[in-house]
Amino acid sequence: QVQLVESGGGLVQPGGSLRLSCAASGTIFSITLMGWYRQAPGKQRELVAIVNSGGGTNYADSVKGRFTISRDNAKNTVDLQMNSLEPDDTAVYQCYALMTGRTYWGQGTQVTVSS
Repeated sequence: QVQLVESGGGLVQPGGSLRLSCAASGTIFSITLMGWYRQAPGKQRELVAIVNSGGGTNYADSVKGRFTISRDNAKNTVDLQMNSLEPDDTAVYQCYALMTGRTYWGQGTQVTVSS
């Protein structure tokens, strides 16, 4: 069993920054992908950013240049640095991991961007 635990969400003003962190624990083999998805009220869950074991990354167009994903393979952690936050970034952010063909999700952390 694998658990993903997120931290770092909260309330921030437009233009501000937040850093999300996610740690995987349990019976862990090689994690192929780690990343972040988000879901805003009334919208479908969408990919925010993802990173493979070699450090290759992929970002949603809406966050390119503002968000940076990073991963520590030794610690099984993935972070998301979010800068220049906008009200449209308001959502529940979920950590994601793909390992041995199975997907795992964290419980989610709320990010609210509002003045």
